[in-house]
Amino acid sequence: MKKDIHPKYYHRAKVHCACGASFEIGSTKESIETEICYKCHPFFTGKEKLVDTAGRVEKFKRRLAKKEELVKKKKK
Repeated sequence: MKKDIHPKYYHRAKVHCACGASFEIGSTKESIETEICYKCHPFFTGKEKLVDTAGRVEKFKRRLAKKEELVKKKKK
């Protein structure tokens, strides 16, 4: 194998989540900041949680409401 082509590997890299959880993993980065981890992700917790980025949820709800309104008008 060629020498000095691989990045440094940290066996105890720190991961900090926005929910406040922190844990250690192996990584090529010494410290990792994340928004969602296994302690707060809806798939692992079983709780529905909306993660809104730049108003996407509200935008979707507005579009859905407009669509339902058009369907009601067509039925009349």
